[in-house]
Amino acid sequence: MHPTRRTVLATSAAAATLTALPLTQGQARATPSKPAPYRWRNAVIGGTGFVTGVVFHPAVRGLAYSRTDIGGAYRWDDRKACWTPLTDHLGWDDWNLLGVEAIAIDPAHPNRVYLALGTYTQPWAGNGAILRSEDRGTTWTRTDLTVKLGANEDGRGTGERLLVDPRNSDTLWLGTRHDGLLRSTDRGATWTPAPFPASPSPTGQGVTLLVAAGRTLYAGWGDSDGTAPTLYRTVNGTDWEPVPGTPTGTAAKVPVRAAYDRHTRELYVTYANAPGPNGQSDGAVHKLATSTGTWTDVTPARPGGTTPDGSADTFGYGGVAVDARRPGTAVVSTNNRWAAVDTLYRTTDGGRTWTSLKETAEFDVSETPFLKWGGTEPKFGWWIQAVALDPFDSRHVVYGTGATLYGTRDLRHWAPEIRGLEETAVVQLISPPVGEAHLLSGLGDIGVMYHERLTRSPSRGMASNPVFGSSTGLSQAAAKPAYVVRSGWGDHGNGAYSLDGGRSWNPFAAQPAIAKDAPGPIAANADGSVLLWSFARDGAKHPTYRSVDNGTTWSEVTSFPKGARPVADPADPTRFYAFDFDAGTVLASTDSGLSFTARASGLPSGDVQFQLVAAPGRSGDLWLSTKTGGLFRSTDGGATFTKIASCWASHTLGFGKAAPGAAYPAVYMVGSVETGTAVYRSDDEAKTWVRINDDRHQWGWTGTVITGDPRVYGRVYLGTNGRGIQYGEPPR
Repeated sequence: MHPTRRTVLATSAAAATLTALPLTQGQARATPSKPAPYRWRNAVIGGTGFVTGVVFHPAVRGLAYSRTDIGGAYRWDDRKACWTPLTDHLGWDDWNLLGVEAIAIDPAHPNRVYLALGTYTQPWAGNGAILRSEDRGTTWTRTDLTVKLGANEDGRGTGERLLVDPRNSDTLWLGTRHDGLLRSTDRGATWTPAPFPASPSPTGQGVTLLVAAGRTLYAGWGDSDGTAPTLYRTVNGTDWEPVPGTPTGTAAKVPVRAAYDRHTRELYVTYANAPGPNGQSDGAVHKLATSTGTWTDVTPARPGGTTPDGSADTFGYGGVAVDARRPGTAVVSTNNRWAAVDTLYRTTDGGRTWTSLKETAEFDVSETPFLKWGGTEPKFGWWIQAVALDPFDSRHVVYGTGATLYGTRDLRHWAPEIRGLEETAVVQLISPPVGEAHLLSGLGDIGVMYHERLTRSPSRGMASNPVFGSSTGLSQAAAKPAYVVRSGWGDHGNGAYSLDGGRSWNPFAAQPAIAKDAPGPIAANADGSVLLWSFARDGAKHPTYRSVDNGTTWSEVTSFPKGARPVADPADPTRFYAFDFDAGTVLASTDSGLSFTARASGLPSGDVQFQLVAAPGRSGDLWLSTKTGGLFRSTDGGATFTKIASCWASHTLGFGKAAPGAAYPAVYMVGSVETGTAVYRSDDEAKTWVRINDDRHQWGWTGTVITGDPRVYGRVYLGTNGRGIQYGEPPR
């Protein structure tokens, strides 16, 4: 899914011939240089991903941390009322560490913070790591683990699996999914397995939470069958035992989160029949009086009823937080409650009675209009497993969803508290040559955006008519930029066109039957008179279709390679191109996409990351970006290709306004030119490169999409897999 990577600078002129041969000893190599000074910022959308945890520091007002499933960790800046990213320094080789499994703070040492990192536990992903900081995440020391963590897997919204031992700040505990419990006695520098009575995890949930209740530590176990213990404790920091009387049954199979009320000495535990965030249909809330060992069922509402329209009201329980200032006051969240919509329940009497906060909630999403989901009023949210209560303000509650972080200061009025946190997975970017917007984006989960300003969330929100979940294609007619088309996963159509540069949209009047199940990339020719739409899903490749009447009718293009992405010539409306990566062959059409014939062959093939890109304003000027073979260029419409000697690997390529005095557009690339992978710009047609990001701005995996601004020299837009849209500019 995500490749391995490396970086640095560039060199000599284009060399070689048609095929992707490795560089020979006689070819020139680049000399590394310092990065060019660039200022990097997020193009603001606001959240857009799953906030899986929020932790307030109990001793410092306004100090809090948040974690995400693929977009790193953040620290709250109370003075600026925004989140500061803490893990942008993680580079290409460390892409798997942008998922944050857990956060731990040290109550006795406010400047200390710890992160457990690791996105996937699959064999193709690297091991996890621990980051530890003595300055609230400004700088980090790293320890690589010998086990894998799964911040973007099932159970990613369960409790913090990392804990500072309240007896001794030098001791930390880490609960893993497959490898039991680990302990460190040197503040996270080294880790060893700790004896733990539960069996190795068969499902990959393992330890779901760690929490301190006074000097006693509790660990949740997510692999019970409903009869085995789900909660363990240690009194002496060495020996772990099952907690007597733990709840059993389907509703209490997985302990999701826990919070301790130090005033009443009670531990609240939320349960579900699955780890979530999806798949939960039953759940409960129980509390343990730690001084007596007595369990009490305090579930606010039982799953399993019906809604007024007859739908089954199934759900689990997710987040839980207690009020540090008011004994017996706690908040819990439902999760995966699609029919009746999720809510927060609040109690002020230890769980004897609860009040749902949903019914009186008023939302203001003016700062992030996409949360209106195509014009509908925002609801309470979904995937609510992260809930936190400010220890210095009893009415300040925050909760994470699959798209944002909501907060209130009066338990009634809610608004996103998400400023500075951007977690979008970016799949397409277009920078129009004219018009109000300098950027259009195609995104995972939240469709297409029209960015009239880069410093504010798009005022139109998600492109509607129809609304897409994830975008799969975005294309602008080069000679008619008011015409834009898009494709994606939608419930009411999978393709649409715009006649005003992407401000408003209309669905295609018809679509091929396969579009509903496998919407893929789409391309408009230079004048917008012809569309080509490709279809593929889960490795299955389907025929490509053509329309000459703005999506009213479609016909199959039998000669187009199945699964390939159509590329329009930016100057000649009769030309399209495609790269068949199975065969390593470029194909071209000179009859407006009616038929395609093979041109250059012998190019990198097989399971390779690639992009075929047409240089703006020129006919037949094609660049082929490949991970394993490097960079190739054709100036004859794909008949022949020349290998670019200055590039060792190219992951994504784009173009922007030419440098002053230059005749050719600036070329932007995420790739390798000698010793590593970075973001580069070339002002001389890829003869030489200059690195334009730096070690503080790397964002993990950045190999999906990059484009320059055709109106502003030096400005580049970069898509990340979890840190949103980054844009960089040189000092002006």
